[in-house]
Amino acid sequence: MLVNPFTEKYTTDTTDNKLIDEALSGNKKSLEELVYRHQAWIYNVALRMVFYPQEAEDVTQEILIKIITKLSTFRKESSFRTWVYRIVVNQVLNMKKSIGEQRHASSFEEYWRNIENTPDHELPKQEHYDVEMRVLVNEVKVSCMSGMLLCLDREQRLIYILGVIFQVTDKIGAEIMEITRDNFRQKLSRARKQIFNFMHDKCGLMNKNNPCKCEKKTKVLIDVGYVNPKKLLFNVNYVRSVEAAAKEKTERFDNLMDERSQKLFRENPFQDPPDFRESIREILKHKEFRDIFNFTN
Repeated sequence: MLVNPFTEKYTTDTTDNKLIDEALSGNKKSLEELVYRHQAWIYNVALRMVFYPQEAEDVTQEILIKIITKLSTFRKESSFRTWVYRIVVNQVLNMKKSIGEQRHASSFEEYWRNIENTPDHELPKQEHYDVEMRVLVNEVKVSCMSGMLLCLDREQRLIYILGVIFQVTDKIGAEIMEITRDNFRQKLSRARKQIFNFMHDKCGLMNKNNPCKCEKKTKVLIDVGYVNPKKLLFNVNYVRSVEAAAKEKTERFDNLMDERSQKLFRENPFQDPPDFRESIREILKHKEFRDIFNFTN
């Protein structure tokens, strides 16, 4: 069962602490369950920070290794959620420049120039592809919106992911980012305005009269290899949207002006990650980890 760690309700969930105690007593299954509870959320944060799923997998594994390595230092002075996602924050803000950041525009001005230089074309014939055309168009949409996130600096991007896409409250966001609630709201507001200003006059998803339309860019992006029908990046594990995964509605920072742009991001895929428990099992065979958790078998 997918449990959303970003809701207020999660504060009263004692499952994490129970699993931690059991894991530190040498219970491998409890450690695996702890990893399972958080791996999808960590992966989906990482994916939106770096763009490419394979790189997001690497970032997620690095984070999970740090979590299990440092688990014995968790003193329960804060919630486990806060402790875990501070590790996530530190990792994604301080990691080396990702491939996505290297390949994609780092400003909205540059990003729009790239879009303008991509000519419009009618959709290709469905008979040429095994994947449904609507899926390919959606791949273009999600790719483009993921590219928009890369136009924000890392802190803005992360705050937008937390505050808009995963709808954390300013209380939870401030705890995770280690800033004040006012500061979190201010930074989130600036990130929202940048995304909204870009989409308002350019994106056909916001207004059908705007110049850029996903279906008009699909053929060219397939032809140049940006979208690969045989190896989809964003729709391969698409079983639910972010909004469906989050379920519980939390405090909202929306207003009428940019509600549409935010909803579009929440409608994007919540990706099912690879199950990291198997790789964790392999890592735990090393003596260093066996000693940390008192594993005897």
